[in-house]
Amino acid sequence: MARIANLYGPSSTFLGVPAGDIDHEESWSSALAVIIGAPFDGGTSYRSGARFGPLALRTADYLEHDGRRPHLALGVEPLGELGVVDLGDVEMPSGEMERSLTALEECVTRVATRGAVPIILGGDHTIALADITGVARHVGWGRVAVLHFDAHADTADTQFGSLYGHGTPMRRLIESGACRGDRFIQIGLRGYWPDEPTLAWMASQGMRSYEMSEIVSRGLDQVLTEAIALALSDCDAIFLSVDVDVVDPGSAPGTGTPEPGGLTSRQLLDAVRRIAMEVPVAGMDVVEVSPPYDHADITAFLGNRIVLEALSGMAWRRRQQRGETLRLPTSPLLEGR
Repeated sequence: MARIANLYGPSSTFLGVPAGDIDHEESWSSALAVIIGAPFDGGTSYRSGARFGPLALRTADYLEHDGRRPHLALGVEPLGELGVVDLGDVEMPSGEMERSLTALEECVTRVATRGAVPIILGGDHTIALADITGVARHVGWGRVAVLHFDAHADTADTQFGSLYGHGTPMRRLIESGACRGDRFIQIGLRGYWPDEPTLAWMASQGMRSYEMSEIVSRGLDQVLTEAIALALSDCDAIFLSVDVDVVDPGSAPGTGTPEPGGLTSRQLLDAVRRIAMEVPVAGMDVVEVSPPYDHADITAFLGNRIVLEALSGMAWRRRQQRGETLRLPTSPLLEGR
């Protein structure tokens, strides 16, 4: 299902964490979080290149790749405290959509059922259909709420006549019953799509979408408080799906479908960290990093830090559950905690 290597580039692990083999569970059985590469961009509708995302996300850093990253604000060392292991890339040929998605779903399901949190490095957003389904098979059908950061809703019925693509996974997830529409929360939408029929379908499912205009008007901290409360209502865990194009393309140019007017890098990092600190995250993906369109690895560095902020929040939450004295960052997103 997976291999301890990058399919499109030299062998490496996420910042030097230990490598594991999906078929040899002893190599990752003690990990609380597991990295999985999903180098697939066969579902893109505009600019491809996200198949190179996992390699870029693993290696984008100016520090030594020693498997350690102490968090300055939280006082945790997430890679070590969570025992993070990297299982390498799932083999996902871009010309074989269903085979690729099935392979990823099987890998994610296996990791989740062993009690580890799968962290999937994409790849285009098509992969969300497989990785969220894999987590739902463990947590429970309809028991996983989704917090989805994106410029686009990804709720089209079809894309170029196909049911599968990076514009359709959220509709497929709700249609299958893996996720409930009324616990599917989208943050950062903007631009000139979806069309009216798609918006009507989203409303009929009870989806909650926070467009950038609402975020600007109300403030991201208030939006997150509301979104987290909704996600935790009558669900057992959260899947965090982050499309890097939720960030303004001035700060994240290396993506397939850039849309001006998004979140700042700082806003997204604070938001991801807060979510991981406050809710039980059962899985996460970071998608749509397309290195061919990046400038000076800006987007890859951001994607790498998105993963690290989430892992740091998870490590902090684990310490909190053990009753330890904790450090809090001075962020407006955390005021009132």
